[in-house]
Amino acid sequence: MRKMLTIISNVLRGSASRNSSTLRAVLQLLAVQSEYANLTAPHDHDPDPLSRLKDAQPHSPLASPPLTQIPPAEYKDLGHTNSGQALGHLGPHNRPLTDVVSSEAIAQKESYVEPLMTSGSSISEEINVVPPLTERVSEKEKPIFEKIISPVIDVSPSPVLITVKLPNPAASPAQLSPAVANSSSSVTSTDPHCPPPAESLLGLDNSFPEITHSLAGETPFPEPQLAGARVVVSARTYADFTPQASFDIKKCDVHKLEEGPPLQAVLTREEGLQYYRTMQTIRRMELKADQLYKQKIIRGFCHLYDGQEACAVGIEAGINLSDHLITAYRAHGYTLTRGGTVREIMAELTGRRGGIAKGKGGSMHMYTKHFYGGNGIVGAQVPLGAGVALACKYLGKNELCVCLYGDGAANQGQIFETYNMASLWKLPCIFICENNKYGMGTSVERAAASTDYYKRGDFIPGLRVDGMDVLCVREATKLAAEHCRSGKGPILMELQTYRYHGHSMSDPGISYRTRDEIQEVRSKSDPISMLKDRMLSNNMASVEELKEIDVEVRKEIEDAAQFATTDPEPPLDDLCNHIFYNDPPMEVRGTNPWTKLKSIS
Repeated sequence: MRKMLTIISNVLRGSASRNSSTLRAVLQLLAVQSEYANLTAPHDHDPDPLSRLKDAQPHSPLASPPLTQIPPAEYKDLGHTNSGQALGHLGPHNRPLTDVVSSEAIAQKESYVEPLMTSGSSISEEINVVPPLTERVSEKEKPIFEKIISPVIDVSPSPVLITVKLPNPAASPAQLSPAVANSSSSVTSTDPHCPPPAESLLGLDNSFPEITHSLAGETPFPEPQLAGARVVVSARTYADFTPQASFDIKKCDVHKLEEGPPLQAVLTREEGLQYYRTMQTIRRMELKADQLYKQKIIRGFCHLYDGQEACAVGIEAGINLSDHLITAYRAHGYTLTRGGTVREIMAELTGRRGGIAKGKGGSMHMYTKHFYGGNGIVGAQVPLGAGVALACKYLGKNELCVCLYGDGAANQGQIFETYNMASLWKLPCIFICENNKYGMGTSVERAAASTDYYKRGDFIPGLRVDGMDVLCVREATKLAAEHCRSGKGPILMELQTYRYHGHSMSDPGISYRTRDEIQEVRSKSDPISMLKDRMLSNNMASVEELKEIDVEVRKEIEDAAQFATTDPEPPLDDLCNHIFYNDPPMEVRGTNPWTKLKSIS
């Protein structure tokens, strides 16, 4: 059949000879094949052949009894296959290629086969009138027929595949057909992550209802892609998954610490799914922000966080919601992990009234409870974070402050002043340098004489952590938090990470690094792929389950983007509100002396 289709395709494309004899032979073959297909296909005018058979008179010469009532021996004498197709008047090329037997027929010992052709029907008489193909070929066309067409149509039928669905309770091998019962050695589960137990012979394990057998040999066909074949879907319950597993993580470099975080991290299934969902949400949210910025719906500065998701998710997993956090201008991910919603973040990016800062903050200035932004001045958030840590100690709360900055800000003098003050006062502060290898467009090797940022505190203990591994970040953050809560003062962490986008949306990100470099990091160290592979390889989740999360995340992002583009902008009257906290209303001078605006806390 494949060779025949190739010849027809070549003729139609003009790559084969277009002489009239070849075309006539090919078209004549197609006509015969089409005629046979019409005879063997269910007819539109007879939608219910079963009822027609039941209503027919048993002794009518034009009606045959239902095939289920014909003994097997007589049935074969009529010239039919087990699927009801007549072979008496058809050549070997017209034999059925596959024969699919329903599971219900095997389980209940009854089946209905459509009476496509029976010995007493008018259809069978019509076939007798049609002469064989060889007799319809003229003398002039015989050389072409024997050379091109005959070798194509004389093809032996392909091996028969039987798809069996075991009943529940499972049928014993004795209840199945001999061919199926004897082929138990080729039983294969359709789920590659959950193979059937070795002791479960055919029908003894109800967890695997869909099994495929091959009658042609010992090689199984896991998922035959045949026309009309049943789609095999494995249903897995919660009990099928591993509830938790331990993973080896990269050893952290330490400075002035007796020991670092453990070399193994325990991950539960619930934690893994939560981390995966949050990182996917950050990734998709940033990609949607990129799209809206290029459409000029988002304006101004916009620094994206894709590639660094493991930092935000890992840090949040290692501290409490009652702890405090402050970061620089790459703040979208932390706004989400600190309690913001995608809807509020996207609306803030577009400057709408439903934004998390009422549409007046934009990309760099988002706030939630215990989250102090987004700060646009390079390095300025570090002393502010130390002040938050001072408040935690002064109020006697068992809380801490996580203060984040980038490798570009690590050379600022105010950061070293803050180190000194925090160490003197033993402030519960975790200083974290997110080293994504580039400060704007300058690599760390060109910007810093020493790239060991975790040692920059000198007298402050430090850790260098794999920032692309969410578990490594989580374990290091837990150790740092315990250090601060125990009254030992501040600690410094360096997270080695990577950003996929440029410094901001105005930076293409490929003028100071190559596309191959970005692609290599994506393929080897992507934080989402790393977590996904761990969960799948340890049977903590299924591919379908993670795909379902992806679909839900994309829908959430699309809904948020729709809201962010339709929500109204804040009115001018709200421009000066919220300047101060809990103060009575006050007047604020506008852009000229005679313009007065009101500020409400």
